[in-house]
Amino acid sequence: MLITWVIVFSLLGSVGSLGGAALLLLFPDRMRSTVVPGLVSYAAGTLLGAAFLGMLPQALERAHAGPVLSTVLAGIILFFLLEKLVIWRHCHDGECETHNTAGPLILFGDAFHNFVDGVVIAAAFLISIPLGTATALAVIAHEVPQEVGDFAVLLDSGYPRQQAFLYNLFSSLTTLPGAMIAYFYLTAVQAAIPYILALSAASFIYIAAADLIPKLHRKTGIGASMVQTFLLLAGIGTILFFRLHQG
Repeated sequence: MLITWVIVFSLLGSVGSLGGAALLLLFPDRMRSTVVPGLVSYAAGTLLGAAFLGMLPQALERAHAGPVLSTVLAGIILFFLLEKLVIWRHCHDGECETHNTAGPLILFGDAFHNFVDGVVIAAAFLISIPLGTATALAVIAHEVPQEVGDFAVLLDSGYPRQQAFLYNLFSSLTTLPGAMIAYFYLTAVQAAIPYILALSAASFIYIAAADLIPKLHRKTGIGASMVQTFLLLAGIGTILFFRLHQG
């Protein structure tokens, strides 16, 4: 049955891409402490690339620019307020400035993104099984580098390896409900897709600009700056490469 194809490939699109990123868990602690800071630069690139080269163009293809960009702006303000709430929740003196809140925000944004991936996979399978298969494989290829970056952010935010894996797994599994809702209610869901994409893009832009890039400025040496710039561009380039080869 068609629904079986949708379920199987939705799970492959989420869990499969996460499995590639989970290779980080195999690194020894010392090696991971060296690798993760570099991956933060790469993560910033993948987040910006996914937002500006993937989500926003797709949203603008489906809706007018005004409402989409207004949703992005509202989303950035929303994530600013959410970050404030996270800080206030953990701080009792009202002047705390040392909390790292990128982890919860990236999980929230990634859940939205994976939900949309599920919608896209189901919509492709409703057209044809070959198209659905190709779309699911493209999602896996696109998600692996992004999940690596997400893992880096969670580890850099202080999450233990197992906890980072489980949280990332839960956010990845939103692909399946997205696919199921699209399979049964595709007409109703299509109207919301541009705004889900816009909100997800807003979360990625906010995380990269407000949490990750400021960390990169803490190292001001020429060598470190060159490595950071290279990895940032590599993250953007990876997203661009897979975008160009998705169809």
